[in-house]
Amino acid sequence: MNSFNTSLISRILTVSSCLFIFLLGIMLLALSAGSAGSGIREGIRAVFSFFVEDPARDPILQTIIWQIRFPRVILAALVGATLSLGGLVFQALLRNPLAEPYILGISGGSAIGAIIGILMGFSRFPGVSITAFAGSMATLSLVLMMSSGQTVLKKDALLLSGVMVNAFCSAVIMFLISLTQDARLHNIIFWLMGDFSLVEMNQVYIVAATVLPCFVLVFCLSNSMNLMLMGKDIAQSMGVNFKLVTIALLITTSFMVSATVAQCGLIGFVGLVIPHLLRLLLGADHRLMVPACIIGGAGYMVTCDLLARTLPEHGEIPAGVITAIIGAPLFIFLLKKSKS
Repeated sequence: MNSFNTSLISRILTVSSCLFIFLLGIMLLALSAGSAGSGIREGIRAVFSFFVEDPARDPILQTIIWQIRFPRVILAALVGATLSLGGLVFQALLRNPLAEPYILGISGGSAIGAIIGILMGFSRFPGVSITAFAGSMATLSLVLMMSSGQTVLKKDALLLSGVMVNAFCSAVIMFLISLTQDARLHNIIFWLMGDFSLVEMNQVYIVAATVLPCFVLVFCLSNSMNLMLMGKDIAQSMGVNFKLVTIALLITTSFMVSATVAQCGLIGFVGLVIPHLLRLLLGADHRLMVPACIIGGAGYMVTCDLLARTLPEHGEIPAGVITAIIGAPLFIFLLKKSKS
């Protein structure tokens, strides 16, 4: 039976179009704004002059926009979409509104794997990406083993296990950094906080080729996630292979999160902020939430990266700092609300 009726398709297209307009707007602003000495108006004009012949176009500004800012903006959008969707999937599978790759330690495990790959001299792709994925799967398995009861995952045990694993990952990361005595130390520390400052277009291609098929797979399983929220027995009676879908989604989500960590480091709380905000506005139907989280998460991450490089008077701060400033208070609020 087709799970997508005409009214749902219309709603998906409407919501996705509105979010996509917001995404295009913030991407245009991100391409135009910066520390190159030009104002927003000049930056916007320079963006459009790439498509329309303009005799007054500034070749230096064109280079800055399309060779430095453009790869950064696209990668930020891909990372935001990935982390937002990852949070949505973990919240659905674990039936915990506070589940998120960073909080559960999945991102931390990916970072450990990535740092090990870097210290061993592996190339960023595929070597570091493979070690990052191995680290994410190891921490995911550890969290699930620590928090699982006889049949179901306990909410408090899951959060406590994630916090413990996250603390352990942080300790291991600091230990690995202490072993590094060369110039890579500063780069690793800055990268760990979520860094888009040294993005190249080949990184964008790698991340896009990795995560876009994952987006498609998660969307195809979106109705299965709806049914799984009703319970294992009901989902299976409706034709859902509960175990297979769960394993496929966990592996897919861990894989795409580890791919983003390998390229730009640890960025937390995106998977907490965007799914909660969109769920309040749109409801809990994952057939609608999946595309909304992808586009909304992309716009949110581009916004955070824009703030990270424009708020400081000199230089910039890692984008992960902005997402933590916004997301950590929200996590505390939701945790307190869930206890009341």
